[in-house]
Amino acid sequence: MKILLDVMSGDKAPLDIIRGGTMAAGDFDVDIVMIGDEQIIRQTASDNYIDISKDNISIVHASEVITMEDPALSIRTKKDSSMAVGLQMLAADEGDAFVSAGNTGALYAGASLIVYRIKGFRKAAIATVLPFETPMLLIDSGANIVVTDENITQFALMGSIYMEKLFGIVNPRVGLLNNGTEKTKGTQLLQDSYARLNECEAINFVGNVEGKQIPFSVCDVLVTDGFTGNVVLKLTEGLGSFLFKKLKGIFYKNVLTKMSAAMIKKDMSVLKKDFDASEYGGAPILGISRPVIKAHGGSDALAIRNAVRQAIAYARNGVIVDIAHYAIKSSDCGSTES
Repeated sequence: MKILLDVMSGDKAPLDIIRGGTMAAGDFDVDIVMIGDEQIIRQTASDNYIDISKDNISIVHASEVITMEDPALSIRTKKDSSMAVGLQMLAADEGDAFVSAGNTGALYAGASLIVYRIKGFRKAAIATVLPFETPMLLIDSGANIVVTDENITQFALMGSIYMEKLFGIVNPRVGLLNNGTEKTKGTQLLQDSYARLNECEAINFVGNVEGKQIPFSVCDVLVTDGFTGNVVLKLTEGLGSFLFKKLKGIFYKNVLTKMSAAMIKKDMSVLKKDFDASEYGGAPILGISRPVIKAHGGSDALAIRNAVRQAIAYARNGVIVDIAHYAIKSSDCGSTES
């Protein structure tokens, strides 16, 4: 399997991306193609004593970089950027999956315009696993600000297939994020989405989910629009960091509390790992015809390594085939016209 890696994008590029890609090349049975300015890649690796001379690591030169400040459609103007080149290679079947920690808007636009969506799905969506009591898939977590009830339903379908194939959850429970559990709550969009989800036999819809319920395993797939989903995602990340900071302050307050901390150090390490977004590495853009993984913009080497692992699992588990098969076969959830 060949994983295409955008080395020049992300807050910690290129160093941490190179490190993460090299780790993945050593840990997994996979070829890593590092895409970016070849001179910078080689010089960065050399300056930091990173061995990229392995047989399963190669470099494809790209002269441009799409920054976090660039507009989404810069994917069209910066055609020799590391992101655009990687997506072009994926579309040309020169790799099995593409991983980038870069500009979310540009990556989503590029995936849709260059790689294309699965026929029958009007929008793709970013699907992020939230590390709560049991893993919960949040979809959409940042791609689409404006959606329809049809989009919401298709997100739910894609998320259900993903959780069943990659996490082994049979008939995943789907919840609709809302400001109350009653079916009459929320905007007209949410009420229409509730009705459509409730009527769709292919979805195990369990109703509306309030924000306070999210951490308590009330559903396996939480569906919403990309704006709301991204707010939930960022709040979750920030709240996790805040709580661990407060706990550290409590346990290191005096000698007695430090002794208590030492007794539960192992349990705290496990808890911290459970809440660490880098453990999942990246989020697939579901609805795209080939595997595209969005890594967190602040990804370090470990997160990139795990994003590659996520890409491998996504490419191997037939999620895209199953989503495409549903689009062709089923019509009980509303229109699936392209």
